[in-house]
Amino acid sequence: MKKWIVVFCYIAFAKASFAQDSSKETFPSIHNFEASYLYGAILEHNPDIAHLISDHPTGIMLRYNRKTFGENEWESRYGYPDWGISGIYQDMKNRFLGEAYGAYGHYNFYFLNRNLNLSIGTGLAWMTKPFDPETNARNNAYGSSITSSTYLLTTYKRENIYKGLGLQAGFTIVHYSNANVKAPNNSTNSWLFTAGVNYTLDYQKTPAYKRWEKTPYKEKLRFNGVARFGVNESDVRGSGQYPFYTFSFYVDKRIGFKSSLHAGTEIMISEFLREYRDYQANSFPDSGITGDENFQRIGVFLGHELHLGKTSVITQFGYYVYRPIAFEKRIYNRMGLQRRLNKNLFASLSLKSHGAAAEGVSLGIGYRI
Repeated sequence: MKKWIVVFCYIAFAKASFAQDSSKETFPSIHNFEASYLYGAILEHNPDIAHLISDHPTGIMLRYNRKTFGENEWESRYGYPDWGISGIYQDMKNRFLGEAYGAYGHYNFYFLNRNLNLSIGTGLAWMTKPFDPETNARNNAYGSSITSSTYLLTTYKRENIYKGLGLQAGFTIVHYSNANVKAPNNSTNSWLFTAGVNYTLDYQKTPAYKRWEKTPYKEKLRFNGVARFGVNESDVRGSGQYPFYTFSFYVDKRIGFKSSLHAGTEIMISEFLREYRDYQANSFPDSGITGDENFQRIGVFLGHELHLGKTSVITQFGYYVYRPIAFEKRIYNRMGLQRRLNKNLFASLSLKSHGAAAEGVSLGIGYRI
């Protein structure tokens, strides 16, 4: 049941992230569709997954792109990106990993006269053969059927070569991880070459781009409070899934149209740490953990927010100033998406990690004054 709550939150947030302000819609809707074949390799980012790399994975990527032409100022500032949805099917070519079916929301950013396309997509994937202690114990990459997934895609793309039909080719990195919702979670990263075709509907109606005048943009210091929650498990298999809560308080300073800076503090209440503490104290008495330690942590952090209209990308780096239980390193990082719901209220979806080791994905609600 818990994993379906996570699925629902992802879908709801993705829908809100790509919703457009219909009151500003004055341009015709131009839609583009892509279909690409994938072929590549699984990268050995962790020696623990070496036994899972046995052949070259293949797949198919399908993408829908909605063109922008400057209906909103941020579109002009970012060179008129596309937004859309995409799907990836990937055969991992390993009998323990099985296949993956992913659904994503994405943005496309253009360079070199709009021929070079850089895309980022994030969403969820369904893995057909997750870890099972009895039937699939060799799969230490995916501890659950539902995982989070992210891809980075670079393509050289030519549209409308002939009556709306075009071609593209490039490469992508696709990441699958359940963000430690359930152990094990060594994850996989696939490097894949792509080649395919694209088609633009109503290409004859493509309007001219609207250019907005660049004006200075600043705001005074603003104060924020965010409550985040999620479910995760320690790296000890079978230790159980537990809720965690994070309460963050920070100040932000808008330094331009695209960027804000953050500085703040937060308290983290992670129930899995209590179980981890008791396990270490009872099973490894020489570990230095007695079982009496507080499982709560306090951190301070600095961050950056990249604004894309009402949606923004947050990146934060923190340091534990209070950490009675020595779990992972003192430095941590958080990345995610935020969506403004009104003048003061916002929602967030973020992943907290220690370097490349994910601790948990959380849904948050915040207030800005």
